[in-house]
Amino acid sequence: MDYRAVAAGFDRRVGGVSQGGWDAQSPCEGWSARDVVAHVVDTHRRMLANLDGGTAVAVGRDDDVVAAWHAVHAQMQSALDDPDRAGKTVSGMFGEQTFESLVSRLLCTDTLVHTWDLARATGQDDRLDEAAVGAAHAVLAPLDDAVRRPGGFGPKIEPAQGADAQTAFLNFCGRSV
Repeated sequence: MDYRAVAAGFDRRVGGVSQGGWDAQSPCEGWSARDVVAHVVDTHRRMLANLDGGTAVAVGRDDDVVAAWHAVHAQMQSALDDPDRAGKTVSGMFGEQTFESLVSRLLCTDTLVHTWDLARATGQDDRLDEAAVGAAHAVLAPLDDAVRRPGGFGPKIEPAQGADAQTAFLNFCGRSV
């Protein structure tokens, strides 16, 4: 999956949140729009810490999530643009692999799902990149049980007959479309 494309979609939704939209309830139970962005920032920070051997600092309640997103997005893109860092072997949910591969599989999938969550919470366009949807579904399908652990996705929803790829993917992720 292409981080640049997935992150651009998320960035558009972050930029489209109205002043009063940050407290809007997202499709993630108990999470506001702000909480969704904080989670994506925190996930990026954890991945960068994994790459660099540092410690990730979680977004604080009073932190500016827009500024935090812009900073961590730039850091991630910088890491991916550096061949040495992008090609470094790291450990993760899928075992040892290059940092670039882990970002492509795990981070892009997480960011893509939460792009939809943020769009839904704030009344924005919720159409996702079709190629990213297909790639993310292919990554998650073999991990069906593993992604449903506490703190992960909820139970699958059976998509309606003839559902498009995005709906089927989101239903797989426990999202009601």
